[in-house]
Order: sequence, then C-alpha cells, then structure tokens
Amino acid sequence: MKITKVYTKTGDKGETSIIGGIRVKKSCERLEAYGTVDELSSHLGLLASMLPDGEDKDLIIRIQNNLFSVCSNLATDQSQTPLYDSAKLPDGEIEILEHEVDEIMNLLPERQGFILPGGTQAAAQAHVCRTVCRRAERRIVALSEVAQISPETQQYINRLSDYLFVLAKKINFNAGVSEIIWQKVCR
Repeated sequence: MKITKVYTKTGDKGETSIIGGIRVKKSCERLEAYGTVDELSSHLGLLASMLPDGEDKDLIIRIQNNLFSVCSNLATDQSQTPLYDSAKLPDGEIEILEHEVDEIMNLLPERQGFILPGGTQAAAQAHVCRTVCRRAERRIVALSEVAQISPETQQYINRLSDYLFVLAKKINFNAGVSEIIWQKVCR
C-alpha cells in the first residue's frame, strides 16, 4: 500500500473511518482496542532494536506483522463489513507462541515467587511490552462485549503476554542478571 498523503483532515472533528468506510468516534472501544495493539507494536519495535540478530528478534518482527492483522481484525465491524483475509491470523501462530513459551521455560531454572519487572534494559522493555499487551487484551475483551471479534485474536494476545513474560526472564537469564523476587516491605 503506497502512502500518498499523510494528513486528510477528515479526523479533525474527532471521528475516523474504520475498514469498510464506516465513520466512528475516535473515543470508541474499537479504536481503543486497536490503538493499544498499535502501541504494543511500537514497544515491540523498541524491544527488537535492543536484541541481537537472531531467533528472538526474528520472532518479535513476526509478531509485529501479526499485530497488523490483529489491528485489521479489530478495525472491522464484522456486522457490516466482511473480514478480509489480511485481518485473519495465519494458521499456527498461536501454537508458535505456545511452543516458544514451552521452549523457554525448559531452559530456565525453576523460581518461586513474583518477580519485579526489570533486569537488563531489554528485559525491562519486554516487561513493558507485556503490560501493554495485557492492557490490549482488556480492551479487546471490552470490545468483544459489544462487537464480534474473531476468537483467535483474543487468544493470540493472551499467549503473546505469556511469551513476553518468559522472554524477559530468558533475556535476564542469558545475561546472567538475577531477577528480584517481590518481598513485602516492612517498616
């Protein structure tokens, strides 16, 4: 898709068009959902810039590509516009995340307790991505209460947050950085 003009002035009064040309308020649940997924993709781009070339970085870029499909799905009012193929996740993407979570968990030593987000800069950014992903999931659930959403969209975002959690742990583990276990602060 070639971008010919960046500004259109059609959104100056607080409305925008979703897929199918339907005009909606910029404050609606649909825009909140796919806007949060877009924010997640931006955070993932920052994370990818911190990672060395290799499997983890390649998977993050794959996830960003999938998030474009997720955004297209969320930007389609399926009661009025048919879902384009580009708005559907390719088969097997949820399973890829599940497989990666399992692989990482097999590498890591078993730890007990809640951890404080942090460690290396890349691990801390993975935790930021995880929390934005959880917010995106909440926004998608809210949208699903008033609109039809493809079930794999919500499932993918749920698995993605799990993957980002274990990725942060893996990054710290590979860097030899110990995670900080949460402890109740006592006076």
